[in-house]
Amino acid sequence: MRNWFIAITYCLICSCSSGEPTEKAAGCVAASGEEAQHLDKIPLVIKHGEQAPDHAMRVELARTAKEQEKGLQHRTDLKAGDGMLFPMFPPRMPNFWMKDTPSPLDLIFIRTDGSVERIVKNTQPNDRTPLFTEVPVSAVLELPAGQVDALALDEGDRIHWGACTQTAQAAPIAEADNFCPG
Repeated sequence: MRNWFIAITYCLICSCSSGEPTEKAAGCVAASGEEAQHLDKIPLVIKHGEQAPDHAMRVELARTAKEQEKGLQHRTDLKAGDGMLFPMFPPRMPNFWMKDTPSPLDLIFIRTDGSVERIVKNTQPNDRTPLFTEVPVSAVLELPAGQVDALALDEGDRIHWGACTQTAQAAPIAEADNFCPG
């Protein structure tokens, strides 16, 4: 019982969030030996502008606070083309860390207009150093390390997901399953 209390206390002190439980990303309370999660996938499109063609892919969607807390913890099966999206509505300034994440990742912070705010490449597995942005974002996309370079992704590129990747939208949509900024 005492070890459990110490673990929870440590988690609260060294929180990976900016204060809200729903902002936890790579998780704070993963028990040892915990199973990795695999979530439903949705379409996602990276729009590079005029320099390169759009890139379409399917990524896992972490909709709920619990799914976002666990993220890609304990995952050893990631390969090129895999990824997980953490939508944030309302937008906020999250902190992510790599606790219990054995694979290096690339993190892409997505602004409310769909453009890429910040890219963090090749994170250190199991590192507790906070990874964050200083502006509110609508989502964070995690990809296996090296995918940002392979996709030629740059700050300023735009990312959409859900139904708007397949049809033109008359009005902007901003929700967990569908993000079509104006």
